[in-house]
Amino acid sequence: MRLKNLFALLLVSAGAPARAADVSFEREVLPALTRAGCNMGACHGNLNGKGGLKLSLKGEDPAGDHAVLTRDMLARRTDPIRPDESLLLQKATAQVPHEGGARFTKTSSEYVIVRAWIANGCRTDAPGAPTLTKLVVTPGSKVLVEPADRFHVKAVAHFSDGTTRDITSLAAFEFTQVGVAKVGGDGEVVREQPGEVVLLVRYHSIVEPVRVVFLPDRPVPERSGFRSINKIDTLVIAQLQELRIKPAELAPDHVFLRRAYLDALGVLPAPAETRAFLADADPKKRERLIDTLLGRPEFAEFWAQKWSDLLRNEEKALDKKGVAVFFRWIAAQLAADRPLNEFARDVLAAKGSTYENPPANFWRAVRDPLARSESVAQVFLGVRIGCARCHNHPFDRWTIDDYYSFGALFARVDYRVLENSKRDALDKHEFVGEQVVWQNRTGEMTHPRTKRPAPPRFLGARAPDVGNDRLGAVADWVAAPDNPFFARAQVNRVWLHLMGRGLVDPNDDFRATNPPSNPELLEWLAADFAKHKFSLKHAVRTVMTSRTYQLAATARDRTTMGDELHHSHATVQPLEAEQLLDALSSVTGVPVRFAGYPVGLRANQIPAPPQSGRRGFDGMGEKFLKTFGKPERLLTCECERNDDPGLLQAFQLITGELINALVKDHDGRLGKGLSAGRTDAEMLDEFYLAALCRKPTPVEEKKLLAYLAGAKDRRAAWEDVLWALLNSKEFLLRR
Repeated sequence: MRLKNLFALLLVSAGAPARAADVSFEREVLPALTRAGCNMGACHGNLNGKGGLKLSLKGEDPAGDHAVLTRDMLARRTDPIRPDESLLLQKATAQVPHEGGARFTKTSSEYVIVRAWIANGCRTDAPGAPTLTKLVVTPGSKVLVEPADRFHVKAVAHFSDGTTRDITSLAAFEFTQVGVAKVGGDGEVVREQPGEVVLLVRYHSIVEPVRVVFLPDRPVPERSGFRSINKIDTLVIAQLQELRIKPAELAPDHVFLRRAYLDALGVLPAPAETRAFLADADPKKRERLIDTLLGRPEFAEFWAQKWSDLLRNEEKALDKKGVAVFFRWIAAQLAADRPLNEFARDVLAAKGSTYENPPANFWRAVRDPLARSESVAQVFLGVRIGCARCHNHPFDRWTIDDYYSFGALFARVDYRVLENSKRDALDKHEFVGEQVVWQNRTGEMTHPRTKRPAPPRFLGARAPDVGNDRLGAVADWVAAPDNPFFARAQVNRVWLHLMGRGLVDPNDDFRATNPPSNPELLEWLAADFAKHKFSLKHAVRTVMTSRTYQLAATARDRTTMGDELHHSHATVQPLEAEQLLDALSSVTGVPVRFAGYPVGLRANQIPAPPQSGRRGFDGMGEKFLKTFGKPERLLTCECERNDDPGLLQAFQLITGELINALVKDHDGRLGKGLSAGRTDAEMLDEFYLAALCRKPTPVEEKKLLAYLAGAKDRRAAWEDVLWALLNSKEFLLRR
């Protein structure tokens, strides 16, 4: 009798149903197994299962899981006659050897729920049972200041019949990083150390994030001195106030000038431009400068390089002519400030000759239907759907059905290869010659589970009537002003390139389990972008004119120096490969030659990434770009560009052929200055303005002029000074 009463007490105290007949397999048993980690990717939810038991990942296939648990292995995993002897329970409580160890105890709510279900005959849910429609987690975010160190989260499930239920005891909790906090089964979150983390609350296929911040006891910064220039500043400062982070001061004029040129154009200002800007006393000069930069041709060329990276504009698949016409087309669209949604429509709907209709080259580079769908989702929607190829996405809402239905939209792309004069006859990925992109109306995407054609469907939408022109349908859907993905993905990409980190990071991985660092700011930027007809120049101008963009890179408060999430100060970044090479060329006054292109073309004007196998002076520029991380454009992702420093980069800057050739060239800025009889002081000012957008400090000037005055070989001494300037951190970094 005591055991019976204890069991009844456990049912009530654990939040489980009062009667065994009430236990739902889908709404309670599967969530309990997910909460215990049984059907995760590292355990039985693995593609191949574990220890002979394979469950669907996080309960995505209830019917299959029910069959596995009740019928496989002669039904020994569940025993309704002797529930406690069920292998499912004995393994999970480590009463018998289990590689995964104990997943829960006999007094836990998970045990009570699973046992009650088994004892009731392992029933499936009745047809037409209410389905989960929404999960509401409160609070949605929480900021606690010492000594406060804990709070509770509550999860309430909403079902299709209008009922709700507190499922906190059934939800699975997971932090995006360890060490900041821990969470108990009752939803209590307890601080382990100060920091910021996201708590993911999962029930069935729905995941809700909770932003959790534990702050040390520090004063709220005084706000009166923080002047907002636009809405960006209002939203950033509001968050900094909440987090008690003091923003940096505005960057000095010379720092802002160099940053603005590099970010907007990818080049350094000429010394004359720097002198004019620094001498200008107009308080609106920064805004006027930004407007001027957006109208220069270098803007379109620089941002065309970024889009060429994403659209895989590379020479092996497209050939040299294809790369050139595609790059010129992209640059022309950006120069004219064509709305980015219309730009996307042109790319996605492109058909015909890849020479006569340049955007068709995008399809020429991506030749597999599934690769096409993944590329389109990642570039234009900011969604990575690749994980749903084999099973439902473990961190997002996309199912395997969503994946293949979206892929079906691109299954009809086909090619007529009019000519292929490739150099390597055995290379199936090289093409040299004109091709025609067209749609084969018989092409379909076979679903691997049903073995039937997958119905074409947009992500997150019902099956549309796409007709025969599936590419046109996709293009119209992506370009529609009310598309739920496009605007957010594009403004986040602009924010990444101007601020050093996306509001969602990685910038093309939007999902519930990867929330933005400032959700209100992201939504405002997206709405403002759409309101201004998806203008790239407007988006860039909005960010660059904000006080947030113009902050110095040095934090004013030592306790917040590590803040990289909330933009309390500018992010120091290494120059990109093209920026650095063009900067070296600009400062030295020596053009870098690229094989097959006219002398005088900058790195940011070269349509294709460097090709391997070239030697001699004509190959030094290509080798430099490759060493400093210019991508080969084999992926539709900014992540392919690598700016991590290494020994090869150090060798290139210290003893490399290219830098030595630039420094020693007698027709460059140094040679011309010496030939013209300019003084050391005049030349020093000129080089500092060209490289750092400022004049040397009194200390720098005194030491360097003394060094030059005492040198026996003036030319050699100046080469040393120039080499040192080009290897300085201030030159190599954007700050």
